[in-house]
Amino acid sequence: MTTGSIPRLMIAFTLPMLAGTLLQTAYSFINAIWVGQYLGKTALAAVTVSFPVLFALIPLGAGLTMATNILVSQHYGARNMGDVRKVVDSSTILIMLISLLIVGLGELLAPLIIRAMDTPPDVLPLAVGYLRIFFLAMPFAFGLFLARNAMQGIGDSTTPLYFQTASVILTAVLDPLLMFGWLGFPRLDLNGTAWASLITQVAALAALLLYMHYRKSPVSPTWSRLRVDWPTVWATVRIGIPSSVQQSLVAIGMVVVISLVNHYGEAATAAFGAASRIDQLAFMPAMTFSLAISTLAGQHIGARKLHRIKEIFWWGLLFSGGFTLIATALAVAMPEVLLRIFVKPSETEVIRLGVDYLRIVGPFYLFFAFTFTSNGVINGSGHTLVTTIVSLISIWLIRVLLAGILSHLLGSVTGVWYAIGASFVASMLISTAYYLSGHWKRPVINRQSTPTNETAILAEEMAEA
Repeated sequence: MTTGSIPRLMIAFTLPMLAGTLLQTAYSFINAIWVGQYLGKTALAAVTVSFPVLFALIPLGAGLTMATNILVSQHYGARNMGDVRKVVDSSTILIMLISLLIVGLGELLAPLIIRAMDTPPDVLPLAVGYLRIFFLAMPFAFGLFLARNAMQGIGDSTTPLYFQTASVILTAVLDPLLMFGWLGFPRLDLNGTAWASLITQVAALAALLLYMHYRKSPVSPTWSRLRVDWPTVWATVRIGIPSSVQQSLVAIGMVVVISLVNHYGEAATAAFGAASRIDQLAFMPAMTFSLAISTLAGQHIGARKLHRIKEIFWWGLLFSGGFTLIATALAVAMPEVLLRIFVKPSETEVIRLGVDYLRIVGPFYLFFAFTFTSNGVINGSGHTLVTTIVSLISIWLIRVLLAGILSHLLGSVTGVWYAIGASFVASMLISTAYYLSGHWKRPVINRQSTPTNETAILAEEMAEA
């Protein structure tokens, strides 16, 4: 991905990932309908209680495997294939150990965690059982994160899409069969959706690993001689932990903001929930292009073609900003129509507050897109601590603090809406300033650690054999 037209490479790389994200979002909506409409409020409450626990753990796997993506893309761009394999093998062992630790602690502590959240007694056993099944699925979910990020690091975003599509379709089919006991399957109610996810993740990971082995992918783990390279592990942790912390900060900050919104009543909470779903769809292109920018930047940095990074940045800004501008126009011009997708027409107060949210926050969507463009370059360079600091300032010093002040001064939940928009502006200014400073060009990996040509790599493999 270090030669040829940058806009063509960016579009070809981004579209499969965007399709996968849309597919996963569509499935989550369908799953929410199954649970909410057919299993009742107790099952829905159990999912609601379990979600923050899972959302707090997912960033650990996502952050570490993002570090794998960054290191693979830089080494692959430099044609250091020996280092690519060290990254993949070391990351595989690291993810296996961490995910197994999570399974052990999760199975043991699940009841304590759920009780600590003041879960109602009738919801408690259902939530504990549901959460324990998802803990079992964690190693396979992290394994899929790793395989997908490693393949994207070498420029292949299409292959993971095929397996993700098959997995989502299989899960969507298994969900009602296991939840309601159709076609002779056992009736497992809410746990059916958890078992469906576990089964499909096991199948998807096994199929993807077999495919990678069969195709002799350069990022296929060398299972017969899997070993740890400690400098590589340290680099993965050093790059991955800030990314994990960043995502966790966003999650925790959202919890605090929701608590502020809750003070203004059920209608405000419902409005924020419905509008946040529209945010999710509006942000999707910017976040997906950011991943593509990260991989492109990583490979170019590895290949020492820094002169093309500026072009990557501007094309990323154009594509990301273009898609986001459409979302902004829709949110500002027809907010009520969008909200009615999630809110009953009779809930007039919810719609009114949601319309206020979209008309206040919608124009700030573009700042979010600009932030994720510069963040893509910064993350691709491996300086993930910087984007973590950006999130810390934006979420905690601007959004949370300003939301409390403005909502108090205005005596209305709209103060929270203005604070969210202001946080987008702050993150854009800080992230763009760091990109323009050029400090991201400082190397984060040792380029001299392995042979850089195929002959030397072949010789190394023959010696190991």
